Amino acid sequence: MSNEPEVYIDGQYCPKSQAKISVFDHGFLYGDGVFEGIREYNGIVFKLKEHIDRLYQSAHAITLNIPLTKEEMSKAVVETLRRNKMKNSYIRLVVSRGVGDLGLDPRKCPKPTIIIITDTISIRAGNAKETGITTMFSWVRRNTVDSTSAEIKSLNYLNSVLAKIEANACGVDEALCLDSNGCVAEGVGENVFIVKNGELLTPPTSVGALAGITAAVVSHLAAKISIKLTVTNLTPFMVFSADEAFFTGTAMEMVPIREVNKRQIGTGKPGSITKKLMAEFQKVIEDPTQGVQV
Repeated sequence: MSNEPEVYIDGQYCPKSQAKISVFDHGFLYGDGVFEGIREYNGIVFKLKEHIDRLYQSAHAITLNIPLTKEEMSKAVVETLRRNKMKNSYIRLVVSRGVGDLGLDPRKCPKPTIIIITDTISIRAGNAKETGITTMFSWVRRNTVDSTSAEIKSLNYLNSVLAKIEANACGVDEALCLDSNGCVAEGVGENVFIVKNGELLTPPTSVGALAGITAAVVSHLAAKISIKLTVTNLTPFMVFSADEAFFTGTAMEMVPIREVNKRQIGTGKPGSITKKLMAEFQKVIEDPTQGVQV
């Protein structure tokens, strides 16, 4: 019997090495589809309901009718984890437009493709939570909210890939993306927060940022420990002069930012508010009431 993990594709399970989709799938041809990255911690699928809700909102925004109910989709995610007997895993849930022809017309795609992958992921250096990471502002501007907006978690991530390429070429850990007006939007796949004079600030989604589920958890935690949070436009200067800064995201969780474009942020080490929120966040991901049992 194969020890390979199994991948869910349209209601069937197949070994990872045999998991395939058609080359005529519009997700492959055009990035036409939506996805979610979800975490499972010690047998609990963290914030599964919130991720499923966001998946269906993204699908609605691109008029993609998912052929499963939210309940059926949630059960499929849990069953895939059970079959693979994985712990502390990362789940990639993908719904593409499905198989069509070589034209753009989505009406030629009668049935969406649903894929559930369970694996592991690591997108930060091993001790990033303790030391912080280095970043830079990318030349790649975030797409505007009336185009392929980051508010829709779509399969088209070229905007982020280009920014990540620049970060790699410049020898920094991650990139920060600006909107068309020069305001801070987000990282390549993370929301961003700064701390100034004991208060927390984060950009609105109107600058081309995804409404992050981890960001929402952190916002709730800030209120819980009486840290004022303001959603407002952030300029590069505000980031350079911040006392603290950090990223949030499902894959990255919470990671401090110690440097932006060779400018040290605060003391250059994780600040007190960042560390408090990270400690509170750790409590949340260990709470079995915060998700669905596998």
